[in-house]
Amino acid sequence: MAEGDWANYWRAPDRPLEAMHAHFERHVYHRHSHDTYSFGVTEAGAQAFTCRGAARTSAAGMVMAFNPDEPHDGHPAIADGFTYRIVHIGPELIRDVLGDAAQRPVGLPLFVEPVLTDAVLAGALRRLHAAFADSGLAQDEALGATVRALVGRGATRPVRSRALPVGVRRVRELLDAEYARDLRADDLAEAAGCSRYALHRGFVTAYGMAPSDYQRQVRLREARRLLATGAPPADAALAAGFADQAHLTRWFKRCYGVTPGVFQRP
Repeated sequence: MAEGDWANYWRAPDRPLEAMHAHFERHVYHRHSHDTYSFGVTEAGAQAFTCRGAARTSAAGMVMAFNPDEPHDGHPAIADGFTYRIVHIGPELIRDVLGDAAQRPVGLPLFVEPVLTDAVLAGALRRLHAAFADSGLAQDEALGATVRALVGRGATRPVRSRALPVGVRRVRELLDAEYARDLRADDLAEAAGCSRYALHRGFVTAYGMAPSDYQRQVRLREARRLLATGAPPADAALAAGFADQAHLTRWFKRCYGVTPGVFQRP
């Protein structure tokens, strides 16, 4: 890790719940997304990122809210960098908390604004993060309270998704199914039934990242899954489609801020 940067990572062994406390002065996040809801609170300094086609800044006390599969990047906005806490919560946990409160099945929420100025939410996220060092019951209570606060103060019900071109959806399905295969642009264009240029433009418009970035992200998610089961990083790298462990480590850190080894520690 670069001088001045540090990161501590926590991962629940039995459910999709992870957290990180970090300070970055040099680290730059490559464009990526998570298959979870991700909520962060900036404690000091400021970080800048792009999300939903616009430049954003989160300064001290501000809250960040990313929906699942929402592409974003990130870097320090000032020379002294930024310190922040972030929590990744699986959609199934969000649904469970909201359904329990409503006593009926509910749909998943949508966070419209990636940056919120809300002291109540910032405090709730800090308390949730602190609860990860406590008992399972305390974690459950803090998780429920935080999710309800986040949804009640910063979310809306999902809007109807717009239809995507069939060829673009077909290419995403191909990348999901054959992430480890060395696919070429011609392979994707053939699957989509259009030119390479049209496919690339359509894919970026639909998913916010190039097909190569999307494929790498699918590989990273598979590597994360394998690491969480205890697989050695070298084995996880090859199984997920990376050239070797060093290749996985480089991209893992660029997208998640920590190395596979730090992620895998209990």
